Amino acid sequence: MNLSYWEIKTYLSNIDYTIVGSGIVGLNCALRLKERFPKATIVVLERGFLPQGASTKNAGFACFGSLSEILDDLNTHSEEEVVQLIEKRRNGLSLLRQTLSDQTIDYQQNGGYELFDQHDHEGYDYCLSHMDKVNALLKPHFKEDVFQIRDNPFHFENIQKQLSFTPFEGQIDTGKMMRSLTDLVLNKGVLILNSVTVEQFEELNGFVQIETGEFQFKTNHFLICTNGFASKLINVEVKPARAQVLITKPIQNLKIKGTFHLDKGFYYFRNIDSRILLGGGRNLDFKTEETTDMAQTEIIQNKLEELLKTTILPNTPFEIEQSWSGIMGVGNTKKPIIKQLSDRVFCGVRLGGMGIAIGSHVGRELADLVD
Repeated sequence: MNLSYWEIKTYLSNIDYTIVGSGIVGLNCALRLKERFPKATIVVLERGFLPQGASTKNAGFACFGSLSEILDDLNTHSEEEVVQLIEKRRNGLSLLRQTLSDQTIDYQQNGGYELFDQHDHEGYDYCLSHMDKVNALLKPHFKEDVFQIRDNPFHFENIQKQLSFTPFEGQIDTGKMMRSLTDLVLNKGVLILNSVTVEQFEELNGFVQIETGEFQFKTNHFLICTNGFASKLINVEVKPARAQVLITKPIQNLKIKGTFHLDKGFYYFRNIDSRILLGGGRNLDFKTEETTDMAQTEIIQNKLEELLKTTILPNTPFEIEQSWSGIMGVGNTKKPIIKQLSDRVFCGVRLGGMGIAIGSHVGRELADLVD
């Protein structure tokens, strides 16, 4: 361990809580721990120079589920479970907005739309015919109908004539969110160490021994908030799910405004800074996208570009400026895993692609498990 006496004494001694993962969950966990234990020494370890999961790589959707997603969930979850999931997402979004402010994260509630492929008559008819059922299920919580039918005001092509619309969906600036959340945590006296990869840990008598690629140290409690990377450290039912994203160069007089879903949420796009940001497509090759490798594949990038040309911007010239990938954590159920693994080890993982919506809630709930 090539560390000085000063480094060990100042940064790696007498640590009460160590959190691995500096994304939405990890930083909200740190904030809540500071609320509960103001004098505690808290260290956050991050494998990248920025959060290396999805927190700075997502599309910035402040959403709780499109109509088709909710109907799909009702096929695999009870009505009570689906409502609880939606309420957890709404509460998490509310907490995020309260913690950082709408102005800080550039929150805009322009509504959310769902498009249906022109060949998907069955899915289109099913969603529209079951809209009243979903509205009735959610009305006690939203106090009005959540979903309604809209015509196509954006001149999208190769889709069904009408769209599903909800006025309750919003969008944020992901970069501003994570920058302000990081600043808030640092101002509370939490230490964040970047470019540190936790390789293994061992719970011993009265502490947890953590080994990284560079050094080892002791901590009183260890909290794992690495979502899609969780299975590298612990045995939990979480699979990585890569999400590929691209963004166009600025488009003059862009009229598209809002958040948009297509194919049960497997594709999603929005406006940002006079650009179109578009992501998704892992349903084209689920097995390949079950990875922590932050690369792009030709099959998905080609499909995203095709959607821009044929559906989203069919009569508008555009250029793609950049592409990237983020890693989500998914499983057989959409309920996150928030639990105590042993006396001193805890985890908050498997956000199911809803990190912005539930990340704040999961982080705080995880912190409340700790004594």
